[in-house]
Amino acid sequence: MSDANKKTYKLDHDLIFKLAAIHCSYQEIADIVGTTVHNLEKRFKHVIEKARSEGKRSLRKAQFDKALNGDTRLLMWLGKQYLGQADSPTDEENTQPLPWEE
Repeated sequence: MSDANKKTYKLDHDLIFKLAAIHCSYQEIADIVGTTVHNLEKRFKHVIEKARSEGKRSLRKAQFDKALNGDTRLLMWLGKQYLGQADSPTDEENTQPLPWEE
């Protein structure tokens, strides 16, 4: 097919970005915007990767905001993920019982 006969159509960059930001799959995005997965991978990979990073950032910010506004369960989960906290801490440095004198 020559360039003169090549079918061209414009894809909605903003829609592709928004769909990728909520982590739609390549197939879902392709179905919605009316193209192929191959075309998305070839022409829009950088847009999709950036959008997915933005989506993760937004989700992380929402989690932190919710935790800092009093969601105790989310605070505990984030502490385990980022601070190495655990439900059952162990004393790895001093596990010997104290001496007992009678």
